[in-house]
Amino acid sequence: MLTQLTSFQNIGLESERIIVEVGIHNGEAKMHIVGLGDTAVQESKRRVWLALRSSGYHIATCKVTTVNLAPADIRKSGPRYDLPIALGIMHSNGILEVPDRRLKEMAFLGELALDGSLRHVSGVLSAAIACRAHGIRTLVVPAVNAPEAALIPGITVVGAENLRDLVAILHREKEPEVVIPPAATPQVQAADTVDFADIRGQQHAKRALEIAAAGGHNVLLSGAPGAGKTLLARAFRGILPPLSKEESIEVTQIYSVANRLPNNEPLIHARPFRLVHHTASGVSIVGGGQVPRPGEISLAHRGVLFLDEIAEFPPQVLEVLRQPMEDRTITITRANGSVTFPADFIMVAAMNPAKYGSGSAQRIHRRISQPLLDRIDLTIDVQPVPIEDLQKAPAENTDSTAAILARVIAARQRQAERFDGLRLCTNKEMNVKQIDALCPLDAASQQLLKTAVDRLGLSARAYHRTIKVARTIADLSGADAIACAHIAEALQYRQSIER
Repeated sequence: MLTQLTSFQNIGLESERIIVEVGIHNGEAKMHIVGLGDTAVQESKRRVWLALRSSGYHIATCKVTTVNLAPADIRKSGPRYDLPIALGIMHSNGILEVPDRRLKEMAFLGELALDGSLRHVSGVLSAAIACRAHGIRTLVVPAVNAPEAALIPGITVVGAENLRDLVAILHREKEPEVVIPPAATPQVQAADTVDFADIRGQQHAKRALEIAAAGGHNVLLSGAPGAGKTLLARAFRGILPPLSKEESIEVTQIYSVANRLPNNEPLIHARPFRLVHHTASGVSIVGGGQVPRPGEISLAHRGVLFLDEIAEFPPQVLEVLRQPMEDRTITITRANGSVTFPADFIMVAAMNPAKYGSGSAQRIHRRISQPLLDRIDLTIDVQPVPIEDLQKAPAENTDSTAAILARVIAARQRQAERFDGLRLCTNKEMNVKQIDALCPLDAASQQLLKTAVDRLGLSARAYHRTIKVARTIADLSGADAIACAHIAEALQYRQSIER
């Protein structure tokens, strides 16, 4: 007897439909799994047999079971096929009495514990999206994964605690519990987020970070140890606009595939903040592995990638950031194919200043290339705060995180209105053609930029990025057009990069 069930395999952020074929014939009791499965798939044999026995289901010992995971040219990984394999064996042996027609309308994912309970698996959100695309009505997953799968409308999600409960549900002896998808709640400030009102001084740095948040621009904080660079970076995440429902699902999908979803949080509400140490490898930052997984730049998607002590990173590690910073995606190529992960993040980097003409300056220039610096829109000199300012109470006119966030949201709304009909969210995403169309400059602004190019030696990329920053400054001021003053302020944040 042959049984066919549907499951899914994650390839990047996408899920490919996998047909789990289970056939039995007379012979010594053995199980063979074919179809390019990894070690975890091959180990399903022991897990499935013991889970069936623990659940009270006894399979005839005079049967040979062959499991085929098709198509055979797609590499299968992980324990997600435990559940469909077990159900296929039960159906082929007449234990699961469900019509083939019903089984074809369902998909199954789940790891089996030895006692028959169902354990969490990764990538369920991608599988739910693929279910809907293939017209599959019902997705069966472990109960712990059910709220995550329920984020996708148009499919019925069945969550089961163990194999016996699931069989009772499939036999319609028990009603499945209704799975309620998690609601999109307002962004909750993270516990380690600092309020801008509590940071003494640093008005120039605060202004630059407000511009970066409003336009999605990359930032470099340069200052002596203890000047407050890390403090400013942690405060920065608080002035980023809340994630929309679509963005939350997008970020959640990445974390689901990477198996990084926090416990009891099926939907990510806060923008990611990924702090990367300078000992991190290139693979951990961009992603990779035999089965490609998202790296730090993808885990920072729609959020912040914080590189502390950027001058301590190996040059080859920093150089892998250039392409994703420009394209906002990363493509990982392996012998069996390529996968693409999103990587739309704001990079905030921090470093100690170098004394030009010294050995430290030469070392920094060897590690941080000019093409990488070109992709940084604002460089901020973070000066130590005088002790007198540290001892003072916060000034009454000091802007709080909430006040800055309100201005950032208003600036983002102006960008959304300007980009109506375009697939753009922030000013940093504009290409050259869009800059020419949406950011016209008057004669004075053009002359100021021409002078800056001549004196500072700006590259073409830096030239266009300066216009983007000026457009963001104009948005924060509520101006419809870029003025000379906006260009002048934008140039202030490039001088220490280019000199």
